[in-house]
Parts: sequence; structure tokens; C-alpha cells
Amino acid sequence: MNIIDHLSWRYATKTFNQELLIDKEALQILCDAFNLTATSYGLQPIKLVVIQDKKLQADLVEHSMNQQQVAQASQVLVFCIETNIDKEFILNYFNRIKDIRDTPDAILNPFRDFLIDDFSKKEQEAIEEWAIKQAYLAMGNMLTVCATQGIDSCPMEGFSPEKYDEILDLKSKGLKSVLIMPIGYRAEDDMFAGFKKVRKAVSESVILHQQ
Repeated sequence: MNIIDHLSWRYATKTFNQELLIDKEALQILCDAFNLTATSYGLQPIKLVVIQDKKLQADLVEHSMNQQQVAQASQVLVFCIETNIDKEFILNYFNRIKDIRDTPDAILNPFRDFLIDDFSKKEQEAIEEWAIKQAYLAMGNMLTVCATQGIDSCPMEGFSPEKYDEILDLKSKGLKSVLIMPIGYRAEDDMFAGFKKVRKAVSESVILHQQ
């Protein structure tokens, strides 16, 4: 299939086959894809928590608006933001650039100093709002990657971040949950799998300016 076929095949899975599990190799592809997601400034203010524990998944259903996909899924991906985007966080990023690319300090330092100064002036709420946008970028990327790998998924905003943070002990890790995405393989009796996609015509959603 080409990429459009993969995206047409994808849908928000309502019922997962609980007997089919995503293997380690396929899961590693998803983890690598998350890590390669584009983020603002390249700072990666996000982390992915992968839940692969049926009891925990079942316990989380009540904090996920009783959406049963959380319990049924092979794994549940929890998209989180870092809560401490400070000078040290930014310096660590530039140290990675130095280690990987051996970029001269004369080139790195002006941009590094700009980011440190810029983030030092931002309120915590503004920093977290910025980081949340990066989590949405990551989810969009992961939805596409899952589709290309023949893995079903269901993006969810309907859950209690506070309860997830508490149960997963995210605060101690400097994280806050933002989005969740059960992944796995669709059940044969999920009637939604056969529904035609309801989308605008491309001409209605895309404006093309050309000479």
C-alpha cells in the first residue's frame, strides 16, 4: 500500500483483539519513531510511557472515561511533557549537539544563550502549553507510523491526567500526562473498521496558491 492507502485504512479503533499482541520488534519501531518526531527547537520536551500490564490497563479504564480500549489494547502509549524546561535542560540539549555533530561553540553559543534567556522569561504555564503542542505533534506522527506498520490505534484526550500522573508516579519523574493512545490489532467484530471515512473533499480543505 502507498501512504494514502495506509492512512485510509487507519481509523480510531473501538475494539481491539486482546489475543493479538504487538511484538518487541514492532514496538521498538514505534519507540524509535516517537524519538524521531520533530519538536520545536529540537528540544524534545516530551516523553513516552509505554504501558504493557493488563492489570494496570484495566485499573486505568475508570480514569479513561470507561473506554474499554485501554484494557483491551496490546499496549497503551501515554504522551507526557517535561515539567522542568530550565537552563540545565537546554544545556543538555546543546551538549548532545556537540557530542553528535561536533559543532563549534562559536556557532552553538548564540542560539543556546538565546533559548536560555527566552525560556527564563516565560511563565511555567506558557512553557507547558508550548510542550503540550509538541505532544500533539508526536501523536500525529505516531498515528501515521502505526498505520504504515499495520498497527491499529485510538488517539484519546478523554482521560484524567491527574489520576494517570498519580498512578504512574509521573510527578516524581518530572512529567505530566497529556494524551493517551491504545495500540494493538482491531477485533474482527469492530464494525467501525468497515465504515467509509467521512472527510471533506481535498479541494475544500486545501488552498493551493500557484502562478
